[in-house]
Amino acid sequence: MTGTVETQEHERVRALLDRVRSEGRSALTAPEGKVVADAYGITVPGEGLATDVDEAVALADRLGGPVVLKIVSPDILHKTDAGGVVVGVSGSREVREAFCRIVKNARAYSADARIDGVQVQQLVPPGQEVIVGAVTDPTFGKVVAFGLGGVLVEVLKDITFRLAPVTADEARSMLDSIGAAEILKGVRGAPAVDRWALAEQIRRVSQLVTDFPEIAEVDLNPVIASPDGAVAADIRILLTTEEVKPRRRYSREEILVSMRRLMEPRSVAVIGASNEQGKIGNSVMRNLIDGGFAGEIHPVNPKADDILGRKAYKSVTDVPGEVDVAVFAIPAKFVASALQEVGRKGIPNAVLIPSGFAETGEQGLQDEIVAIGEQYGVRLLGPNIYGYYSTWQDLCATFCTPYDVKGSVALTSQSGGIGMAILGFARSTKTGVSAIVGLGNKSDIDEDDLLTWFGEDPNTECIAMHLEDLKDGRAFVEAARATVPKKPVVVLKAGRTSAGAKAAGSHTGALAGDDAVYDDILRQAGVIRAPGLNDMLEYARALPVLPAPKGDNVVIITGAGGSGVLLSDAIVDNGLSLMEIPPDLDTAFKAFIPPFGAAGNPIDITGGEPPSTYEATIRLGMEDPRIHALVLGYWHTIVTPPMVFAELTARVVAEFRARGIEKPVVASLAGDTEVEEACAYLFERGVVAYPYTTERPVAVLGAKYRWARAAGLLGGGR
Repeated sequence: MTGTVETQEHERVRALLDRVRSEGRSALTAPEGKVVADAYGITVPGEGLATDVDEAVALADRLGGPVVLKIVSPDILHKTDAGGVVVGVSGSREVREAFCRIVKNARAYSADARIDGVQVQQLVPPGQEVIVGAVTDPTFGKVVAFGLGGVLVEVLKDITFRLAPVTADEARSMLDSIGAAEILKGVRGAPAVDRWALAEQIRRVSQLVTDFPEIAEVDLNPVIASPDGAVAADIRILLTTEEVKPRRRYSREEILVSMRRLMEPRSVAVIGASNEQGKIGNSVMRNLIDGGFAGEIHPVNPKADDILGRKAYKSVTDVPGEVDVAVFAIPAKFVASALQEVGRKGIPNAVLIPSGFAETGEQGLQDEIVAIGEQYGVRLLGPNIYGYYSTWQDLCATFCTPYDVKGSVALTSQSGGIGMAILGFARSTKTGVSAIVGLGNKSDIDEDDLLTWFGEDPNTECIAMHLEDLKDGRAFVEAARATVPKKPVVVLKAGRTSAGAKAAGSHTGALAGDDAVYDDILRQAGVIRAPGLNDMLEYARALPVLPAPKGDNVVIITGAGGSGVLLSDAIVDNGLSLMEIPPDLDTAFKAFIPPFGAAGNPIDITGGEPPSTYEATIRLGMEDPRIHALVLGYWHTIVTPPMVFAELTARVVAEFRARGIEKPVVASLAGDTEVEEACAYLFERGVVAYPYTTERPVAVLGAKYRWARAAGLLGGGR
């Protein structure tokens, strides 16, 4: 057996694909597509191939009812464009006329095209048109797609993606992941479609492309879904013409061993260390020494005996004892030969700061160092990076400004500029970090390596990653799935284009823009995707502060009706649920607010209330077990000044935390500049608070909820 396909059927498909490729073709004809569909249980209409008009008439008579005629030619991929399709033909006269017209149109469209005949196919009864397909994504490999089909597919682009193969449950989840999911359940008296049959089409297509990697794209469009089943009215299968070299993969144990020595080194060598201020090698040495790194620091420079008071070595091979990390601060053209010495020395990690590799068109130079790294088992970080910080080791291996505030957030970036924005944000917000790592060209070490390490690192509670691409999307998803149940992973994916879509050979391929696939599959992996840089940084800062919610009921308590409306909008925008306040709880809240206030949800205590009203209502929100999260809306009054509000809120939250009652509490503070100090005070005490915005605190709460669901802490799963 292969998946759900008998060995005999699998071999039949194998022989067919081998024959098509041996003929130099990259596309299957419709009859060949039906052979594949039949082997994999993909439901298609009854059909046959007619090589002359009499065969067409006989086939139509045998199939009964209206039929569809389609040209069959390995040289004509887009049959409709060639005038090679006629729908709804009945009777021998219409069949003869349609057959002749199709062949004539095809010859006019492409005089040299090989015409194998005309496909005569049963006309599928009306139903909901959807598309089921699969593509080979350059990042994630085989990806299966589902969405609205027919003429709507490229207009609405309402489509969702999953890694192939999918399970039956994952296939069913795709039916609910499109914007028009309600249509499939039946609207305005229309019956619901057969969801099992439709999900099976998705699952079987995903298994097909998994079993045969040479299949580049599959397009079932349209699939006619009805209460009685799901039938693919048309099937298109495209084959790849090039062999893909598999990326070298490391086991989880190998990654953890090498990453431990990178992030917790006992000995560091600096190749290109210098006494001259302004040189990268001088900056790296100063940061290592001034940062207080307790391990050994070995400068390497053939022209110096002493650098910054430490013995210098002519070659890294001269350094005594074991070395965990070699930091390179030499020009690109000298890196390969120095890396050979690092390999001979048995150093497991090379941090390549120099630029001048693939990012400047020097791909050959980068390929050379990758080959050397693989030869000697040296893992490469970079090249073209700012270095890295491992704060709990007091390690600052970079030529940029030092940073030593220890905390629980690990941050990575491909870009040096983004890396420095991360550092500046961390400093200005007093965000403690466990690490900041530059990835640059990602010649070897990339996000999945670091994610594997940070997932196990006891000093890290949240991981935030800026990335422009993923070298191995499947390895990243695997690492994310192992990490998300333990701690949140936030990703800022740059580049929201659909580059390459125009070159695609099918509807599915055209719809599989880079960002659409990333968005769905990152969500599938449980990753929180940040819409922008500041969002990523705020999520990373705030998520470790908030406890995980234990349910969906969110309550807004506000001193300003306008803020309450905006906070309610933000709740909806972030996929959260405003609690329907039961009568007894409504009565309890009313006891603390003035008659002109408003209970319900939001609970509007009005602006002129003293601190006692804020405290009583917040206390009730914390106390009632039916409330799972609080959103506070404060506005500045002299009756309840900002710091008074902050102090009472922090005190109440701390009191309940001491009693073992923890709920996420976020706050929006509107007022004069004093609210900034109040927000900082709250943040330091476990209440995520922001001045001048109703959107940001709720967005952070929404991110916490998304993680809680992905981690399996709430219903809904991934």
